[in-house]
Amino acid sequence: MAVNTVSTGLEERWRDILAVHARTMCEIDRVLHPHGLGASDFEVLDILATESPREGDQCRVQNLVGRVHLSQSALSRLIGRLEKDGLVERSMCVEDRRGVWVSLTRKGRDLHSEVLPLQRGVLAKMLDG
Repeated sequence: MAVNTVSTGLEERWRDILAVHARTMCEIDRVLHPHGLGASDFEVLDILATESPREGDQCRVQNLVGRVHLSQSALSRLIGRLEKDGLVERSMCVEDRRGVWVSLTRKGRDLHSEVLPLQRGVLAKMLDG
C-alpha cells in the first residue's frame, strides 16, 4: 500500500501549533517558577477557581482529568504536591468511595489571584502577538 506523499499543509500547521504550545508552556513555566508553580499546577488552580468560585466549593478529581491534559496518575501526583504545599485539600466522596473531591484552600485562592495576571499576560503575548 502506497503512502500518500502529497503534503496538504496539515503537517506544517500541526507542527506550528505544537511549537506555539511548547513556547507558551515554557514561558508560563518561566514566569510562574518564582511563585513555586508550573504551567500544569496553574491549570489545576485555575480550573478549581473557575469551577468552584466560593471557598469550600469542591470539584471531583475525575472532572479535571480531561481538562489538564495529564494522565490520571500524573494528575494525582500533581494534586498531592499542591496539597502538600497547602494550596488544595482532598477528601473522599461519601457517595462513591472511589471518588475524590478537591478544593482550593485560602492559600491556593490567594496564590491563584496573585499569579493569574502573569499567566494571562503570557497568553496575550504569545497568542495575540
